[in-house]
Amino acid sequence: MQYGICPLSIVAIRTLPEDHSEMISQVLYGEHFKVLEYRKKWSRIRVAHDKCEGWIFNNQYKLISEEVYVEMDQRISQMISSDIVSHVCTEDGMLLPIVLGSTVSSTALLNHTFEGSFIEGKNQKSELIDIAFLYLKAPYQCGGKTPFGIDSSGFTQMVYKINGVTLSRDAEGQSKQGEALSFIEESEPGDLAFFDNNEGVIDHVGIILKDNYIIHSNGHVRIDRLDHTGIFNTEEKLYTHKLRVIKKII
Repeated sequence: MQYGICPLSIVAIRTLPEDHSEMISQVLYGEHFKVLEYRKKWSRIRVAHDKCEGWIFNNQYKLISEEVYVEMDQRISQMISSDIVSHVCTEDGMLLPIVLGSTVSSTALLNHTFEGSFIEGKNQKSELIDIAFLYLKAPYQCGGKTPFGIDSSGFTQMVYKINGVTLSRDAEGQSKQGEALSFIEESEPGDLAFFDNNEGVIDHVGIILKDNYIIHSNGHVRIDRLDHTGIFNTEEKLYTHKLRVIKKII
């Protein structure tokens, strides 16, 4: 078994070892992972943070030892960048831009330095909303995890990650975490609302705000109304998503 860390801003994780294969997620700067399979051009990895598996280019990561991987995995908390864009300085003096939610705990391991803002450890639930607002207007991108492109479960995952809480990568997986609530009235800002399609598959998630609003990624990260039926888009005057369940994660 080999182990790796991402030394670049953003690396695509694809379903297949092909250039045009679907992007299912991304590895952000400083995230570490197991290398499950190695080929001439591609590696299949499993991200430590959320156990997401897929293929990345071999020339887009750096190998680390098992000891370093275990040490990173056992850290009680990680330092997570809290600015929409910040920079690390590489060993050759170049500035490398990194995005909100990057892991900056191990810059020394990469011979990089970081002097920007970061969050470490678990924070108050109320701070989830402040973090969520940093992603407002971020365009929807399937598999995305950044302010420059993000899907609904990537949005909730990253907001919780920055707040020190681990969520699964997709909406279905996230819906299996936490405690189910019976009514919207029982929820608090920061709780998650999940929505299903016509086949009953949970395929969308958002973060509940106060006064029956929700912030979620649909076209872009936006704020809409939420009621017992689902998400109501006041611009289009229609329901866009059907409510399935509300979960309290923290």
